[in-house]
Amino acid sequence: MSSTDWQAVPRANYLYLRAARLQAHYAVQWLARAARAYLAPQPHDFHTNLGWDDGFGGLVTHSLPDGSRLALRLSDLTLAFLDVHPRELALDGRAEAEVRAWLGAQVAARDLAAERLDDPSPYAMPAHALALGARYSLDELGDCFATLARWYANAHAVLDKARRRLLARRLKAPPVRCWPHHFDLDCLVPLGRGRTIGIGFCPGDEYCDEPYFYISMWPEPPIPKLPLLPQPGHWHTYKFLAALAPAHKIYAARDQGEYVRRFLDVSVDAALKAMRTR
Repeated sequence: MSSTDWQAVPRANYLYLRAARLQAHYAVQWLARAARAYLAPQPHDFHTNLGWDDGFGGLVTHSLPDGSRLALRLSDLTLAFLDVHPRELALDGRAEAEVRAWLGAQVAARDLAAERLDDPSPYAMPAHALALGARYSLDELGDCFATLARWYANAHAVLDKARRRLLARRLKAPPVRCWPHHFDLDCLVPLGRGRTIGIGFCPGDEYCDEPYFYISMWPEPPIPKLPLLPQPGHWHTYKFLAALAPAHKIYAARDQGEYVRRFLDVSVDAALKAMRTR
């Protein structure tokens, strides 16, 4: 990946970026609700995963029964149906109950059962005032939502290039998708005998409260047997095992895109070596 493929990501106040990330995480659950309501269940909740639409600047569901896709634009938190009859709802200033009313009316107009949107989620969400009736708010966070959108656009592009390099090595690397449970982008690569590596991007979580790229392995190899990881990678071993490239290191790089590309290359090679020597 060259520097011209990567849009430089400006530094952001992590406290504000976290606030934007949590609101976006809640907002993306409306896409997950629609997918669970109207798409046939698939193993590992594959039917709920989301694609990245670069032109729209957001995440999109698989096609719903009427051929539409529900999408969330990250830069301004706008829900939208992408079809021949597009409809949009800006979430700024709205509570979850108002979003539910709008979305229910939209799916009913598409001959889909609105009450199915109320099926319970199979996972818990991080605690947030939105769950207690607060309203979405872009106040003081507009730049952070734009930054978050740039992180995802860059991540999708660089991870897809890494995926194509794996395909060239005759590995089965599926398309990069977003998983609404953790809100991460991921490509899970099977290696046989139950072994996998994941190449992905997370906007931040309880383990690392800043955006980061990662290479994960399953089952996790013993830490003492991990191969040396060349720069710019390092092994993260607290709570989970993965090669990690956190945002603060990417910000400090002379060429952000080249730094991430190099991290993915050396970390994928190290992870494959670790898994194949088991």
